[in-house]
Amino acid sequence: MMRYAVIVEKGRDCYGAYVPDLPGCAVVAESEKQVLALIKEAMDLYLADLEAKGLAVPAPASHVTEIEVAASR
Repeated sequence: MMRYAVIVEKGRDCYGAYVPDLPGCAVVAESEKQVLALIKEAMDLYLADLEAKGLAVPAPASHVTEIEVAASR
């Protein structure tokens, strides 16, 4: 099993998700729950396609860090 960083972004009326270590692996959905299910499926398909083509599966390299900053709203 490999663990990849997934970036989830909330848009005005949808959610998007992408995997920095898997170029082009991205999805859009109406809810966060849907986008997480779809990105998991997209990742599985992406990696299966690489393996079927005999290409190397990229090792997870990205990670997520949250940094707190002072900001006025």
